[in-house]
Amino acid sequence: MTQNPADRPPRPRLQIQRTGAAPARPAPAVERAPARLIRFHKPYGVLSQFTPEGRWKGLKEFIDVPGVYVAGRLDADSEGLLLLTDDGKLQAHIADPRFKMEKTYWVQVEGSPGDDAIAALRHGVPLNDGPTRPARARLMDPPPTVWERDPPIRERKNIPTAWIELAIREGRNRQVRRMTAAVGFPTLRLIRAAIGPYALDGLAPGQWQG
Repeated sequence: MTQNPADRPPRPRLQIQRTGAAPARPAPAVERAPARLIRFHKPYGVLSQFTPEGRWKGLKEFIDVPGVYVAGRLDADSEGLLLLTDDGKLQAHIADPRFKMEKTYWVQVEGSPGDDAIAALRHGVPLNDGPTRPARARLMDPPPTVWERDPPIRERKNIPTAWIELAIREGRNRQVRRMTAAVGFPTLRLIRAAIGPYALDGLAPGQWQG
C-alpha cells in the first residue's frame, strides 16, 4: 500500500548555527610613566633654555636630563624657581596664563614704597599694553633672608631699598619690573619664589630636584 505523502512525518531540518567572529580581546593597557617635574633654582645670568646665548649661560650647564622642557620662562636677569617637565599638558597648565596659575615674586626695589604704591599694585596699574589685573602685594618687613647675588645689585648709598612680595596670574614680558616702575619704584632684584603649589624651598642657586 502506497503511503500518502501528506501522511508522512516531516523530515527533521538541519539546524545550522552561524558563528560570528570571536569578540575582540581588549588591548592590554599600556602603563604610562608619571610626568616628571623638575624644580630648578635658576641663578642670575642663566637663560630659560638649554643653549647658551651671548653672555648668558644655558640650562645644559646645570641640568643633564633628556626630554624635559621649560614650563614658564624666567628672564636671564631674574632668579629663582624654574619648572621643567616632560609632560606637554602639564607644561601648558603651568605656562599658559589662561590657567591662571599664580606666580609669586620677591622684588627688591629702589626706594621705600608706601601704602599707596602697594594698593596700586593690588588693584592694577596702567602699562603700555593695558592695565594689569588685580594682584596680591605686600611690603616684606622684615625683608626676606636671601643668598648673595653674583654679581651684586647696584645700590646708591643715599637711597634705601625695600622688598615687595607680588603674586600675579599674568605672563606679560617683564611684567613685574614694569609694574614696580609704574608706581615709582624701579626693580633692583627679582626672585621668583613660587609657581602655584611649587616653591623654591630648600634649593640653593644652581640646584635642581625632581
